[in-house]
Amino acid sequence: MSQEINKQALEPAQNRMGTEPEGKLLFSMALPMTISMLFQALYNVVDSYFVAQLSQDAMNAVSLAFPMQSLLIAFSVGTGVGMSALISRSLGEKRPERAREIAGTGLFLFGVTAVFFCIIGLLFSRSFFTMQTDNAVIVRYGGDYLGVVMGICFFLYAQVAMERMLQSIGRTDKSMLIQLSGALINIILDPLFIFGYLGLPRLEVLGAAVATVIGQGIATIVGILLNLKYNPVLKAAFGMIRLRGRIAADIYRIAYPSILMQSIGSLTTFAMNQILLGFTEAATAVYGVYFKLQSFVFMPVFGMNNAMVPIISYNYGAGKMSRVRKTYRIAIASAVTFMSLGAAAFLLLPGLLLGIFNPTEEMIAIGVRAMRIICLHFPLAGFCIIAGSVCQAIGNPFHSLLISICRQVLVLLPVAYLFSLTGVLDNVWLAFPAAELVSFVLSFIFLRKTIRRAEARIRN
Repeated sequence: MSQEINKQALEPAQNRMGTEPEGKLLFSMALPMTISMLFQALYNVVDSYFVAQLSQDAMNAVSLAFPMQSLLIAFSVGTGVGMSALISRSLGEKRPERAREIAGTGLFLFGVTAVFFCIIGLLFSRSFFTMQTDNAVIVRYGGDYLGVVMGICFFLYAQVAMERMLQSIGRTDKSMLIQLSGALINIILDPLFIFGYLGLPRLEVLGAAVATVIGQGIATIVGILLNLKYNPVLKAAFGMIRLRGRIAADIYRIAYPSILMQSIGSLTTFAMNQILLGFTEAATAVYGVYFKLQSFVFMPVFGMNNAMVPIISYNYGAGKMSRVRKTYRIAIASAVTFMSLGAAAFLLLPGLLLGIFNPTEEMIAIGVRAMRIICLHFPLAGFCIIAGSVCQAIGNPFHSLLISICRQVLVLLPVAYLFSLTGVLDNVWLAFPAAELVSFVLSFIFLRKTIRRAEARIRN
């Protein structure tokens, strides 16, 4: 019976992947993911908007917490990537029982990782801030915020697991509902807990963390219910949660490039904050605001990117290289166009965008110039995002990892540090377009090499 359900669920998607016009297929699959990611970006901005109303120190506390939050997300999303990829492959092989075992093992790994980060958050959150600044207000705000976000990160991991389980069977429309529900609850609760409205206690920055955790908890409940209703092949996995060594190794074999790339990004953000703190605390606040705003530009591209990967993988496996080429060319053209529009907004309206976050005069003076310089790399980044995922989809994840290491570790940080020695803050921002230019050259070379090898394999 389970195999019949699996076949009925998969065949329409498979036929669609191999026959539907590439542009229509790509954009229709990308729409749910893009909507959910845009809503997530909206939540990030709204969250920071309310925190910024408190003070620059409050904004700085949240900004300095970002590297640890990124590390949380790196392991949750990375594990989810490995789990969902193996589930999809097993379903394609008509092995629903193995798919359930993979899901059960994946859920176990999610749980163990969440416990580890909970302990780290409860024990070391305040220490993480004392090693960055001696500003007692930032340390207090940041310790409170990160202690809750990390100390109760179980809901974050559970939410991501539920999303990935639905995505593994092609139900991106349902996984979208999980993100939307969590983000919406968070947006509603933020001002209530931060400012103490409707009789609730005024928790300030701590209130933002409480709202975040509650939103993740609600999203987890929605995710469980959606999986029980729409995921008949895998819902039995909830009763099969345990460690299976070989499956766990397979999950992390796929997951490690994603985990490493995002972890490198987390460490890069931490290091950049230290460089910027050498100038002024306002610079780190601007850096945090930039990250919130740029998510509106990058998130739609990531949504399209996530939709592109299964299309590329399916058609490469089917030997349809013409569909592979057309799909990634449409994706690249769309990504570069959208990123160019984002760059134009940052160039023309930096003051308006910064004004959302109740900036000080110092933040405005620094931020206007920073945003106009950093955004120059957006169009190149659009190409690099798509090119790296094409390589991953065809079976070369090491290329993306190598590009990320070169961009952030070998170029961005050294260049930012060297430019900081000039004593001119504007020079530090130039490290971003410089690093992206190197990333673009490598991405172009690796994409061309990967496609040529793929074509040669199919011919042979």
